[in-house]
Amino acid sequence: MILRSMLYTPANSLRLVSKAATLPMDAVILDLEDAVPLADKETARIFARDSMRLFKSGGAFVFARLNSMLSGLTEEDLKIVVAPGLDGVILAKTESASDVKTLHEMLEKAEKRAGFKTGEIKIVPLLESARGVLHSLQIVSASDRIIGLAFGAGDYYRDLGKDVAALSYDENELLYARSHIVNVSKAAGIQAIDTPYLGLLTDKERFLNELRIASQLGFTGKQCIHPTQIIPVNQTFSPSDNEVAYASRLVEAFKEAEAKGMGAISFEGKMIDRMSYLQAKDLLGKKESMSVREDKQKGVSEVNILEIFR
Repeated sequence: MILRSMLYTPANSLRLVSKAATLPMDAVILDLEDAVPLADKETARIFARDSMRLFKSGGAFVFARLNSMLSGLTEEDLKIVVAPGLDGVILAKTESASDVKTLHEMLEKAEKRAGFKTGEIKIVPLLESARGVLHSLQIVSASDRIIGLAFGAGDYYRDLGKDVAALSYDENELLYARSHIVNVSKAAGIQAIDTPYLGLLTDKERFLNELRIASQLGFTGKQCIHPTQIIPVNQTFSPSDNEVAYASRLVEAFKEAEAKGMGAISFEGKMIDRMSYLQAKDLLGKKESMSVREDKQKGVSEVNILEIFR
């Protein structure tokens, strides 16, 4: 499951859900938390459950952003949204291993009720506070369902006593949190998903600069809050055509050398060893997985909203 672009969609908005189902994101996040007032939570859960088939038909993975453990609403969310089509959940404001362990136990019960195999629903903890970032290693170690860590810069920066609107252009204020999350994710062998862009939607230069920062730091994907962000995010976190061609040549050359008993070779002016070969193979595997999903999603220009009511 490769998660480059993850688009937030308020689960209580039928119009936005139907539009989002036609977009080329890797995953949709049906938001049950910040985007939904308390009075609309129950309706949002039902809409989230019933709209999942729309997204699956277009090839997107489906996640639900659950209300935090502190809210007391998490288990009620799961009772409804753990249904056919759900691939995973994002736990808002994850701050401790205990949060994840409790969610893991809740998921086991919800999966049993819904007829899922145990462990089928994956978890992406959303780190939105200084405490969450600090405890990220314990958090990723708390469940084997975890496939990625996501960063939420808005609440994190507010937790530091700052206004996210005052972030500098290079966002050095977030460097520690981002670097820590990436390092923990790499150590755990999972994906690192950067914060949504919280600046002006019209400031494309700043958005692209934030993408550059995330990519250079080692993030593998980014949360999106607007459809126009999806394609730049997918492009940023995908291998380029030149990278794919180079990796293909490298893999073939190294295989030939390995067959002759060689462990390192000179390739296009560089010394290449097994580490470089494995890195090139990983890149090609990633590209193949992306292509399969993208091929499935081609041609999905509209959805039948009546599917929600079947």
